[in-house]
Amino acid sequence: MAQLIDPDRLRGALVTSRAPWTEVEHHASLDSTNARAARLARPWLVVTADHQSAGRGRLRRSWESPVGSSLLISATVPLPPSGAGWVPLLTGLAVLRAVEANAGIAAVLKWPNDVLLPGDGFGKVAGILCEVVGAPSGALVVIGVGLNVTQTRAELPVPTATSLLLAGATAVDGTALDGTALAASFLDHLAGLYAGLVAGAAEVAAARAAYRDHCATIGQEVRLSRAEAADVLGRAVAVDDDGRLVIERAGERSAWAAGDVVHVRPPDTPGAGTLLGG
Repeated sequence: MAQLIDPDRLRGALVTSRAPWTEVEHHASLDSTNARAARLARPWLVVTADHQSAGRGRLRRSWESPVGSSLLISATVPLPPSGAGWVPLLTGLAVLRAVEANAGIAAVLKWPNDVLLPGDGFGKVAGILCEVVGAPSGALVVIGVGLNVTQTRAELPVPTATSLLLAGATAVDGTALDGTALAASFLDHLAGLYAGLVAGAAEVAAARAAYRDHCATIGQEVRLSRAEAADVLGRAVAVDDDGRLVIERAGERSAWAAGDVVHVRPPDTPGAGTLLGG
């Protein structure tokens, strides 16, 4: 079975880093890394798999890919005192930083946590699902990430998706992309951003500002879709301190904690009226 992550190398990389991860569990095949991490419910746990048969994304979407073509990682962190609102957003930023540092390509964020690659039509390269679970040690956030690495166009589930391969990614030294290094980098960035989230006010503000700096949704005309409710159309003007998207319509602003966002091309650009990053 194809393998993107060498679990022994990943364990060694995390032990020698300053990150707080205490355990790495790897599976050739698994129903869902998030489900497995939730069942174990231990803080600072990492679960990886070469394939999962029942992966899930946001809004109950399924997430499946050919064996060994995606990084499939779930990690557990204690529920921050401020709640889980910013955890998914900063997870997206951790993925972005790992991709840019290890794959040599630019990435941007679409609120709340989609990672898009401008090098392949702003296709979505990563799916993220965060869930709060109870545990003897206290509430935990299970952070699940599926990052497309080697899929061809025909192997992608939807036309708006992409992979690092399709965007032209290589290791920074020009060799084949190292999945283990990419995974270790993501977990290091995630731990650092989480530390900022639970530190003092200045560190929290810096983590939020870093997300906003990479969020391509801010300033865009957007359509926000909600389950069993009318779409919201307007300009995304901010992400507030609760992680909500602020949309301005007819001079009035409203903040939204959840929804599916599509970027709508501004009217004065070529292809006006088409959609980006759905």
